[in-house]
Amino acid sequence: MKGEKVVVITGASSGIGEATARHLAARGCKIVLGARSKDKLSQIVDEIRWDGGAAEWVEIEVTRRDDVDALVKHAMTTFGRVDVFVANAGSCRLGRWMTLPSPIGN
Repeated sequence: MKGEKVVVITGASSGIGEATARHLAARGCKIVLGARSKDKLSQIVDEIRWDGGAAEWVEIEVTRRDDVDALVKHAMTTFGRVDVFVANAGSCRLGRWMTLPSPIGN
């Protein structure tokens, strides 16, 4: 992915989310990171900006819909749009797939 795409990434404070953010920022994408670790998010954003990239962060808990809405709103307010949403974080429920309750209701 090249160019001025605006990419929102959850679970962005480590692992795959962090690597994705750094990779896309290095290719010119504008990045908005979301995760629970505000210190780590701040560090990543500072490093992306230091390298000439455009990045923002919002502390969120992905199991709270209002937090995810705030992340998207921040991206929209800051960069005017969202081109890509990388849902890298989530909650975990253990059990047989067919017996787990739906996360979005019925």
